Amino acid sequence: MTIGSHFQIDFVNFALFVFTSHAMFIQNFVIVLTDHLAMSCAMRSLVEDDDRYLKSFQLFLERSSEHKCMQDFIHGILPDILASIGEGKANLNMMGVGSGAGEIDLEMFSQLHLKHPAVTVDNQVVEPSAQQLHLYKVLVSQKPNLDYIKFTWNKMTATEFEKHWKENHLTKKMDFIHMIQMLYYVKDPGATVTFYQTFMWWLHCGVLLLWEVIMCIMSVDESGWGKLWRTFRTQLCNTEISQCVTTGDIKAYLDSKTTSYQSYKLLSQMDITECFTEGDQRGELLLDFLTEVLDFSATAPPELKRGVLDLLMTSDCSKEVDGRVIFNNTLEVLVVDPLQ
Repeated sequence: MTIGSHFQIDFVNFALFVFTSHAMFIQNFVIVLTDHLAMSCAMRSLVEDDDRYLKSFQLFLERSSEHKCMQDFIHGILPDILASIGEGKANLNMMGVGSGAGEIDLEMFSQLHLKHPAVTVDNQVVEPSAQQLHLYKVLVSQKPNLDYIKFTWNKMTATEFEKHWKENHLTKKMDFIHMIQMLYYVKDPGATVTFYQTFMWWLHCGVLLLWEVIMCIMSVDESGWGKLWRTFRTQLCNTEISQCVTTGDIKAYLDSKTTSYQSYKLLSQMDITECFTEGDQRGELLLDFLTEVLDFSATAPPELKRGVLDLLMTSDCSKEVDGRVIFNNTLEVLVVDPLQ
């Protein structure tokens, strides 16, 4: 056999080796990609199932001190803010974006009424959940002495409301807008805050009034939520909305726009002990709420589920108190001044 023949055979073998290796690489890549897509398809957002979301949310409220810390803020600090916006006015225009079942809204109205008993209120309620909106209406019907408030019900998301407002060329000054735990559910939270700030522009006799405010309440960076989202952002966070966002992100945006605001920390915690008992229905509901994934225990890949549970047990997210696992649910209130 000649040298040329040896060279030809070696070249053919080398070519076959390269082709085979390349084919195996592509095959393995396709398998990994298919598994990833299958995982993505299997894991659905909790907000896609309104019933499941409300069940998990109600359990979250039972297991956490969230509403308690908000009520403390409403009774302790908010009255001074409300005093400034209502001074010298006969009527106030207010808006709740993502008001839920209305418990916190009515707490704020009670404080406003104490400060300004003669003031009437036009209140725009923006809430996408039909069930939550129904509960809000029932609550209003059961509460006495709310005749000073006119409610306008908008069953839509914040994004849909923004589109509706623009398309219909509506203009109305708002004296107070609150967004409580809702900026996770919009595509661009910064743009949403900016849009609602435009409601604060109002020229009266050539003078720009600066008393009106927007109030946002969200999780803080150093809470368990912040650590969970930073660690598993690519696996858990819905890319269609800004689910994995904290007040740190909002403050960075406001700072970039040189928008002034005041901040108030609200210490809060949640008992998540049941999450670590396999098959516990309440634990599975809480895991759904924590991850924002529908049926997380059943649909998440084993390594992701294990990673989430391991992280939730660490001091970055929780602490152990009397044998219970207590999750850091600390919130922050941002009181945003109007555009100037």
